[in-house]
Amino acid sequence: MMIFYGFAYFISLLVICYGEQGELEIVDDAEMVGLIRNEKYVIVLFSKKDCAECDKLETALTSVREDLVETLNAWVVKTISSQMVKLYNPAKEPTLVFFRHGVPLLYDGEPNEEVILHFFTENKEPVVKELTDDNFESLTQAASGATTGDWFIMFYSNDCFDCQRLMARWETVAAKLRTRLNVAIINRKSTGRVTSRRFHVIDTPTFLFFRLGKMYHYNIPKYDIASFVSFATEWFRNARSEKVPLPKTPFDDLTQMIADYLRENSWIIKLFSIIICIVITLSLVKKLRAADVNSKKSNKEPKEKSSTKQDKSKKKE
Repeated sequence: MMIFYGFAYFISLLVICYGEQGELEIVDDAEMVGLIRNEKYVIVLFSKKDCAECDKLETALTSVREDLVETLNAWVVKTISSQMVKLYNPAKEPTLVFFRHGVPLLYDGEPNEEVILHFFTENKEPVVKELTDDNFESLTQAASGATTGDWFIMFYSNDCFDCQRLMARWETVAAKLRTRLNVAIINRKSTGRVTSRRFHVIDTPTFLFFRLGKMYHYNIPKYDIASFVSFATEWFRNARSEKVPLPKTPFDDLTQMIADYLRENSWIIKLFSIIICIVITLSLVKKLRAADVNSKKSNKEPKEKSSTKQDKSKKKE
């Protein structure tokens, strides 16, 4: 009897262990945010119920979970019907995101365990470079087209929601192109204001591709990974090229800054126009009143002269 109970206990342990290894830990949004903030590497599967594609991706991820934990010391979890998925992938579930020091990398491949393991282990550090006004020309050598290679740059701003949603995809673009060119970001409204004025960048996000002293605008209305990669490797040849402008002089930059400020704050121009209209109107009213007064004076003077003559003639009589 003891042998039977011992065997049953052993079988139950195997079932429990198998169940623990066969399923990913489920976390809610608050727990996920805590992991992303505090842990170096976190892999999150955004899933939902009754989703066959989600199950396929989870099966592939589960089969390499131990390898990811051993190689990267990463947390591998899943969340169900999370509202945060739209921050990383407009297609929503299933979505697989690898957070490295909080920087997201979107997996856009097939549910293949070997591809997932290779993609994450090869990109365990962020690939996108951060440019500023201070290092832009020295790193890119955009005007000279010299030795640092081609650059694909996204101009973003902190108040641009679309820009924030693009960061995970932009990291994936950089990962796919890392052996061919440089992928970077620059903040249009803070550390990259001078550079943005140099290239007349007003809206965010804006994408510019620099190659051999020329630049190409990415004007395709698609912000998916495949379109970005295709443009940077081949399709840019179909776009209109422009010579990379030299950095502006301080006076030209000041002029451009004023023009951009007025363009972004059109209410100032409207207010100034209203003030001008009011001033012109008041000036016209003043002139009309002055003309009316002069007209009355001119009409009064002949009457006074005629009455004076009549008085003189009466006195003579």
